Amino acid sequence: MSQLRTVLLFVALGSVLAGCGARRELLPAQGRSLPAAPYGRGDQPNADALLTPPVQAKPERSVELRSRSQDRDDDPFDLPPED
Repeated sequence: MSQLRTVLLFVALGSVLAGCGARRELLPAQGRSLPAAPYGRGDQPNADALLTPPVQAKPERSVELRSRSQDRDDDPFDLPPED
């Protein structure tokens, strides 16, 4: 009987903890505002704009990956070390 209570306790605890991951809009604490605009920006971005990475932080791949092995072309700058 005590094993059943232990199992029920863990199930109840797990369901309570699962509710902690609720998603909602990010807002500053009550009575506070967002920090000043960075780098002299004229506008005041919201939390979602501040959390969106710029293109430089997450660039898109512009090169097509090779689908099979290919020999490399000769590199004219691949010189042996000087003595």
